[in-house]
Amino acid sequence: MGKDYYNILGVERNASQDEIKKAYRKLAMKHHPDKTKGDKKSESIFKDSAEAYEVLSDDKKKASYDRYGEDGLKGAFSGRSGGFTWDDFSHGTDFDDLFGSIFSDFFGGGRRTSRRRGKQARSGEDLRVNLKLTLEEIAEGTSKTIKIKKFKKCKTCSGTGGKDGAGTRVCPTCSGTGEVHAQSRSLFGTFVSVQPCQSCGGDGQIVSNPCTKCEGSGRKKENETITVNIPAGVSSGNYIPLNGQGNVGPRRGPAGDIIVYIEEHEHKLFDRHGDDVVYELPISITQAALGDNIEIPTLNGRVKLKIPAGTQSGKIFRLRGKGITHLQRSSSGDQLVRVWVWTPTNLGKDDKKILEKLQGASSMKTPEGGKSFLAYKEKY
Repeated sequence: MGKDYYNILGVERNASQDEIKKAYRKLAMKHHPDKTKGDKKSESIFKDSAEAYEVLSDDKKKASYDRYGEDGLKGAFSGRSGGFTWDDFSHGTDFDDLFGSIFSDFFGGGRRTSRRRGKQARSGEDLRVNLKLTLEEIAEGTSKTIKIKKFKKCKTCSGTGGKDGAGTRVCPTCSGTGEVHAQSRSLFGTFVSVQPCQSCGGDGQIVSNPCTKCEGSGRKKENETITVNIPAGVSSGNYIPLNGQGNVGPRRGPAGDIIVYIEEHEHKLFDRHGDDVVYELPISITQAALGDNIEIPTLNGRVKLKIPAGTQSGKIFRLRGKGITHLQRSSSGDQLVRVWVWTPTNLGKDDKKILEKLQGASSMKTPEGGKSFLAYKEKY
């Protein structure tokens, strides 16, 4: 019985080209010789899946196979007995599309070779700082002082990494390129991986007589205080780059950056909605019915809010410009005050008598429920 290419790839006969491609990629990644290291069974599966993919990814071959089985593939392959060989595999040039990072995973970048870099100063690392801010600070903008620990230029050797002014020499391992090459063989040929030289750390140079304070790196960790100016209107997830204030690079290499990520403290009174803030205000039945002037908090002080007589629960009042200043603009959002009529739960005898008298009054009669109530509510 001939080979069942669909079964080999684990797909249905009506599978799309995308499904066929994904199935082959999964098998190739799992059974690649450089990953399975001499496993004969995996090598066989790897080759069979490539054969199946070669047939099913080609419309003409697939049509012949679907109609006549393996007999329809006579003359399609170059093997002595008419079978599949790696010379028949026509997808060698599109491995990046097929496998994504497979060459990077196994060969350090696939078939590409690197160019000689020569001696280059390595940049220092970027530093991440998480900065928590209150809503009040975000509303108006603020300035923060932060203490960090970072690599700074070694004062003993002035950042050269050499003791008593000692210079550098060409790294004998990489001959000054800063890179080492390693070859790897597979069914597809020889591939070259390129990696930073471990002897010189990718610099291409080695310090002849290393500084004892920094061990030849030209840098030491020290404490530093920095100031960060935060504009108004930022939010969680925003970040501020401080260029050139990160770790200094080895042996006078340029400094990296400090990336300040903004985090927002949860406020005990307000919920933020964009640049608007929402404040929930409970009021009594009498305040809702008779109206009142109530002092409420805002992000920049307390203000008086007029509650009109007959205010319904859920009514929203808007305080213009009392929200958060828009980012890079002078205008601000608003404060929304949503009132809720609080129903008392612990009434005394006298209180009950008063409410019982009111209950019979015509003014205390509630409107009918349903859609008509929504229209009535909108008037208030």
